[in-house]
Amino acid sequence: MASSRLQQVQGHLSASAGKGLLAGEVAIITGAFTGIGRSAALLFAAEGAKVVVSDLDEKKAQLVVDEIHRSGGTALAVGGDVGADDFPEKVISATIAAYGQINHIVNNAGFTYDKMLHTMADESWDIIQRIHVRAPFRLVRAAAPYLRLKGEQAQQVQNRSIVNVSSVAGLHGNTGQANYAAAKAAVIGLTKTIAKEWGPFGVRANTVAYGYIQTRLTADKGSGATMEIGGQKISLGIPNADKAAQAKVNPMVQGIPLLRAGTADEAANAMLFLCSPLASYVSGHTLEVTGGSMI
Repeated sequence: MASSRLQQVQGHLSASAGKGLLAGEVAIITGAFTGIGRSAALLFAAEGAKVVVSDLDEKKAQLVVDEIHRSGGTALAVGGDVGADDFPEKVISATIAAYGQINHIVNNAGFTYDKMLHTMADESWDIIQRIHVRAPFRLVRAAAPYLRLKGEQAQQVQNRSIVNVSSVAGLHGNTGQANYAAAKAAVIGLTKTIAKEWGPFGVRANTVAYGYIQTRLTADKGSGATMEIGGQKISLGIPNADKAAQAKVNPMVQGIPLLRAGTADEAANAMLFLCSPLASYVSGHTLEVTGGSMI
């Protein structure tokens, strides 16, 4: 059995030589206009995947698609709020209409809405749970007919996986992030359950837990970056992040053995690994991409 599986992986890699690790496969990536999602979309396309680039604003998602097309890749833009009731059907229908199959779902979309626990309003709690837990659950559930395959169908779409994004906050908690930490912990439990329920169908499910990665969520809050969800404008970033970065000893990288933040491209590499046949026997795992922090 092990030898047969190894031969399958080697055959896949051989067939993909010169084409990429995900040659001919189809990947849905949410939150793919900027940051880690954008890096993942570009990387997956470079590795031969047909990428469904999803983001809140379809015009912005289309900019990433255009970039992929200029590089000779294949991609489709689908806009919408991942928390909306009609979103799963919208993105899955568009994917099947365009490409006829789904190999990978990367649930990357998300943001932070920080408050100390004793001052956190219900809506601050609820919106983070809706985007980080309910939305991935609903998208994966809606994709079930295209991932839980058997027999000949399974042979035709061999490499199938789910990657859900968590955080060190979900592993260890974080001051001012009761809502986010709870959601990111829940994502890990959700992923392990998917791995157990869908493993018999050949579907792998893994979580990637990020530490300090340079994105708009970790940029200085004074930069004015915002996003609007359900009519609410939410400020993004970390207070005084610029001052911390300019300090002689940056407190944001203290405790990170590599003494630096990670890049969005490095974060995307972890997603690629978990989706690729190189991780063909990796399922139910939480991969920490943290530069060694909290070890």
